[in-house]
Amino acid sequence: MTGALEAALLQRRETGGKCLVPYLTGGLGELWLETIQAAAVSGADAIEIGIPFSDPVIDGPTIQLANDKALALGVTPQLILDRLRGSDIGVPTVVMTYGNIAYRMGYQRFASSLAQSGISGCILPDVPLEEVGPWTDAADAAGVETVLLAAPTTPDERLVRIANRSRGFVYGVGLLGITGVRDQLADSAKVIAKRLKEVTDRPVLVGVGVGTPTQAVEVCEEADGVAVGSAMVQRMLDGGGPEGVAELIGEFRSALDEHY
Repeated sequence: MTGALEAALLQRRETGGKCLVPYLTGGLGELWLETIQAAAVSGADAIEIGIPFSDPVIDGPTIQLANDKALALGVTPQLILDRLRGSDIGVPTVVMTYGNIAYRMGYQRFASSLAQSGISGCILPDVPLEEVGPWTDAADAAGVETVLLAAPTTPDERLVRIANRSRGFVYGVGLLGITGVRDQLADSAKVIAKRLKEVTDRPVLVGVGVGTPTQAVEVCEEADGVAVGSAMVQRMLDGGGPEGVAELIGEFRSALDEHY
């Protein structure tokens, strides 16, 4: 069955548009939940919610700083999920965190907690395909869509297996490196999108190194959409609040809608 996350992205694609999935750090400041709600009404098709972790290996300085600030405020995974439970976000949400968080809570408990909090999907970027089975078993049983990542260096055969196992969408990693805004879009971003589109009909979104509306438009020449993290989190860190993040999302949405 197609879950809520994948259904929302497919709906955008089927109308000829491009998907926009911003990443926002859970627990970062008193208005983090209001910021997520503002993102939903500003043009996001779904929202990645980062659950802070002390060693976010895929993340660059911006999201690392956001993690540190949230953890210093005493934020825990359970606190974030408790706040989300019963909240009216308006679009599907997908949690992005690390394997230790899920393992420490217990896969079944973590998956059930996500479902009870209204979370549609989950991204665990440090759990490789070969080790993801115990988690996906628990996630599937709870109705949580597990989004898998595909790096630019992934061999063709492995790319097929990642795409087949992924749910919600397939996350094409735009470059070899950590998250962060770059001056230019890496050539590898469009290449991984094209390669994924050749092996799956599931929505293909590209993230990591997509930090401006212009870069989003460029990569969507091949991809079905973009996941944008560091630019959004920087706006949160700068004190932009719900209005500032909503404004930035609106800029991405307008650029994508004007070109596609």
